[in-house]
Amino acid sequence: MLRRSLMAALVALPIVAACSTTNADSAASKDIVDTAASAGQFNTLIAAAQAADLVDTLKSPGPLTVFAPTDAAFAALPAGTVENLLKPENKDQLVKVLTYHVVSGKVMAADVVKFSSATTVEGSDVAIDASGGAVKINDAQVVQADVAASNGVIHVIDKVILPPM
Repeated sequence: MLRRSLMAALVALPIVAACSTTNADSAASKDIVDTAASAGQFNTLIAAAQAADLVDTLKSPGPLTVFAPTDAAFAALPAGTVENLLKPENKDQLVKVLTYHVVSGKVMAADVVKFSSATTVEGSDVAIDASGGAVKINDAQVVQADVAASNGVIHVIDKVILPPM
């Protein structure tokens, strides 16, 4: 359960972190989706959540931890990857990718560094490495942590992480 919470937290992190750390009270009054939308750099993530019918889940009471890749992280994927995942016939695969970025529970950066892995909502583990002064989730670096949302926390990551296929 703790591992699942940690993974949800890792997925949400990039979304919340990118939104704003200067107005934490305002961000904390918005859920994960609204916090991400306000940030302006998670358009692809939000579109993918809509295509996967996961918006209601990300708006649920949670708490959830999200490791949120930015639009730039999605753009760095091989050409055609995002477009292919957004096709209705690939919805199951899209759900798998997105839920791999989420951990059940609210896991703050101070807690993340205590773990070497966490179980995602998708069901697989992600590796956590807090050595060298930076936190990595698999091969993605957390570029902004602890973006508060009313139903959890977002940690912004610089890459889209993919579950084992």
